[in-house]
Amino acid sequence: MIKVSQLSLDIGKKKILKNVSTEIRQGAITAIIGPNGAGKSTLLNAATRLIDVTTGSVELNGTEITRLKSDQVAKELAVLKQSNHTNLKLTVRELVNFGRFPYSKGRLSKTDKQVVDESLEYMGLTNMQEAYLDELSGGQRQRAFIAMTLAQDTDYIFLDEPLNNLDMKHSVQMMQLLRRLVREKQKTIVIVIHDINFASCYADYIVAMKEGEILLDGPKDDVITPEALKSIYDMDINIECIFGQQICVYFDDEKTVDDYVREVQMV
Repeated sequence: MIKVSQLSLDIGKKKILKNVSTEIRQGAITAIIGPNGAGKSTLLNAATRLIDVTTGSVELNGTEITRLKSDQVAKELAVLKQSNHTNLKLTVRELVNFGRFPYSKGRLSKTDKQVVDESLEYMGLTNMQEAYLDELSGGQRQRAFIAMTLAQDTDYIFLDEPLNNLDMKHSVQMMQLLRRLVREKQKTIVIVIHDINFASCYADYIVAMKEGEILLDGPKDDVITPEALKSIYDMDINIECIFGQQICVYFDDEKTVDDYVREVQMV
């Protein structure tokens, strides 16, 4: 279990996080949602020890995370940041090999190679493992980075905006893949995500943030309500039940009801 207790982060006079507390439920997908500048990515980075906080603590399986060695943390949780592009000339397999570094220190054992093989196969990348990353489509490249985190063989996987730069089809495929990881490999996944309909359709729990605070934290059906969403986004959002899914209809310039129906049909 990961327990976040009263995290605060001040940069100068600006408060980025304000006494944030939550628990990451095991064997589930937790989506962190909220408007731009809400502190979503900052919370993810603080919970995984990528940044220092002003006050508060994070417990990983009962131990304060700052007391653990980096290798211990890397064997318990994997993090894929939003800016995961690399200018290095790497093949898919070479990238996925990096996921084994906490165990191999760069010298892959037979077991390490087997885990890499399994990760490539699980992500449907076996046939393109020798392809270079810059030769792949955006969806394929994102799957390669997910395969790297999968090869790290951790119980917890943290993903910051995993749908960035993906079209609707590849976004649906990515979310379906994350659900498979929970169902088939008992992973615990935390994602920062902007699209509230993907959060509604695929997440089990939602942490809703605004201005550095957690406004709502609980099962998705408790958060995906017109009243709750208005408090988060300061706009009226209707909820429609389409094919058994709670779909948020807000008619922005980019999406129509037909777009939402197509998304749900692909779930």
